[in-house]
Amino acid sequence: MRILIKTILFTVFVPGTVTIAIPYWLLSHFQPRAPFSFGPWSLIGVVLIPTGAGAYLWCAWEFSTRGKGTPALWDPPVVFVATGLYRWVRNPMYLGILLMLVGEALAFDSLAIAVYAFLLGVGFHLFVISIEEPLLQARFGQLYAEYRNAVPRWLPRRRKSGAGRPQ
Repeated sequence: MRILIKTILFTVFVPGTVTIAIPYWLLSHFQPRAPFSFGPWSLIGVVLIPTGAGAYLWCAWEFSTRGKGTPALWDPPVVFVATGLYRWVRNPMYLGILLMLVGEALAFDSLAIAVYAFLLGVGFHLFVISIEEPLLQARFGQLYAEYRNAVPRWLPRRRKSGAGRPQ
């Protein structure tokens, strides 16, 4: 229960800031009017937002229940998690956050949020390759190496049966 509470607090303060507070600030400073319309792009955006949120929440749940940790770098899972969306890509939490932001950019027709999403995506990539992957390699060793070889970093691909499921 304590892990779930810490995960909820992390989610409110970190992804909540990234996907709600900062986009709200961007909209209010760079797009003061309410631009939402019901065109095809905005409707796609409205679908992407809960899809991304669902992906993030699913992964946070997996981290808390299976991994016995949180999404926070300072309180990570102690058990390696390769279930749920992690069977398809190594970084589904980041992808969920980016889906939410792309959805917001489309729903609100906001270039500012689109640029923010792009820059955040570049930041995520740099963070993953320079900090997160080396930490996971050091923590989980051969298990992570096998997982990294079987599951793509960002874009899912069709796998051969049994691939990407380290035991």
